[in-house]
Amino acid sequence: MKTWAILKIGAMNNMNSDKLNLLAEYEGHASPMDMFESIGLVDSVPAICMNSDCDYTTDYEPDITNGWCECCNTRSMKSAFVLAGFI
Repeated sequence: MKTWAILKIGAMNNMNSDKLNLLAEYEGHASPMDMFESIGLVDSVPAICMNSDCDYTTDYEPDITNGWCECCNTRSMKSAFVLAGFI
C-alpha cells in the first residue's frame, strides 16, 4: 500500500477508525492495510453500518457513503474505502 494511504488512515476520526478496524477483523484480516491489499481493484468492497449500536457488514460499491443497512433499516453503510479516506 502506498505511503499516502497509510498517512490518510492515520488521520481518520475515531469512529471511522474503530469501524474500519472492526470491519477488517470481521473480514478475517489482521489490519485494515491487510484488507486493502487483498481487495485490490474490484466492483464491491466490504462495508459496515456506522450506527453505534449496529455492526452489520456486507459488500457494497467502493464509493458508498449511505448504503442501506438491512439490519437496522437506515442509510448508514460506508465502504472500507470511504472509511479510510481513499474516496
